[in-house]
Amino acid sequence: MDLNRWRTAILGTWITASAAVLAGDWPQFRGPTGDGLATATNPPLTWSPTQNVSWKTPIPGRGRSSPVVLGDRIWLTTAVETGLRTFTEGPNQMQQAERAIIGVVCLDRTTGKQLYHAEVLPLEKPAAVNSLNSYATPTPAVEPGRLYCDFGTFGTACLDSETGRVLWKRQFPADHHHGPGSSPILHKNLVILVRDGRDQQYVVALNKQTGETVWKADRPPLRTPVPEFRKSYSTPLIFEAAGRVQMAAVGAQWLVSYDPETGREIWRVDDGKGESVAPRPVYGGGMVFFSTGVQGGRPQFWAVRADGQGDVTQTHVAWKLPTGIGFMPSPLLVGRELYLLNDDGFVACLDAASGTVLGKSRAGGNYAASPVHAGGRIYCFSREGKTVVLQANKDLTLLAENQMEGPVFASPAFAGSAIYMRTDSHLYCLSEEPVRKAD
Repeated sequence: MDLNRWRTAILGTWITASAAVLAGDWPQFRGPTGDGLATATNPPLTWSPTQNVSWKTPIPGRGRSSPVVLGDRIWLTTAVETGLRTFTEGPNQMQQAERAIIGVVCLDRTTGKQLYHAEVLPLEKPAAVNSLNSYATPTPAVEPGRLYCDFGTFGTACLDSETGRVLWKRQFPADHHHGPGSSPILHKNLVILVRDGRDQQYVVALNKQTGETVWKADRPPLRTPVPEFRKSYSTPLIFEAAGRVQMAAVGAQWLVSYDPETGREIWRVDDGKGESVAPRPVYGGGMVFFSTGVQGGRPQFWAVRADGQGDVTQTHVAWKLPTGIGFMPSPLLVGRELYLLNDDGFVACLDAASGTVLGKSRAGGNYAASPVHAGGRIYCFSREGKTVVLQANKDLTLLAENQMEGPVFASPAFAGSAIYMRTDSHLYCLSEEPVRKAD
């Protein structure tokens, strides 16, 4: 594939964005195009608790969702928990609250001042979640006037973004076991949700204005009889390929491409026995790139051509990377290079067309947040609060290491000249320039 065709294919993702956004906005999980590519004009390279912090605001409750930014405001979902207990279940540490009030916090982008804290869903004795997760992990999606929040099986709500008033609520159950993870996405007049639980697996699209169901599509049949191996947590991605708009949604065993307007399946790929997929796929050069999830404890990374029809497992898999793949961070595609960050802090640069590993680096630490590309740099945010900044090339040259207080599980937002980083207690605005009122 020549370079011009590759660039055209990548731009297809941008062209099909559901709503026009400013270069300084971050309206959904992983940014305007959903793939971690920031258009930030001058994000900071270095910071500390006392350097390049424009403001720091305490966030009530706890949540692992990313902040979203539109115009002069920032929104985060959060859960105020009472009676929280922790316990061990097999190899997992779990948490369960006696009561949790899930809500939304809205902040002024310039000052960090809290504008409102809207209580959305009161939960009595909610199901337990993994200690690495929370009751407010899916990232909301925002557009002018409306904020769409999904909390998995606990409920879905649309809010007036200016006031926090709830406009409609729905509930689409699924047994997540470890808590919700997939974030809502927007397409035209639809808000689209994924439910890949132990008990049932489906995708559903709602009317943005009313919350009414427009379509619902069951996931392909799964071979495994074990409920634990049927769940997943990935957020779908909308892109344009082969002359049509598609939505790639990764679940247990299958990557499926849907028509986002109708829910009709276009093509599917069987990855064997993958499950508990958390990374969001990326698209470029006519291919979808995705992680297979746990896969018996060893995730793989696959590239699949997006011009097929029906089951394309035997015909459209371009390449596979069998080892060194992370469970949680999503990949980055920058031009013709893929960057993969795994949970243990190893970073690899791959040739996207062939899957050839071009370079490797060790960032150190443990990672859950997805990396972000901005200004020719790769930003990697560790659970311990350290950010490693690498040059976006095959050498992965270390540019900076920055330590902040508190754990970082949520993927930060990049907007204008600022980075908005969420810890378990605060939201930080990091910038080398004064944060100005949005145009």
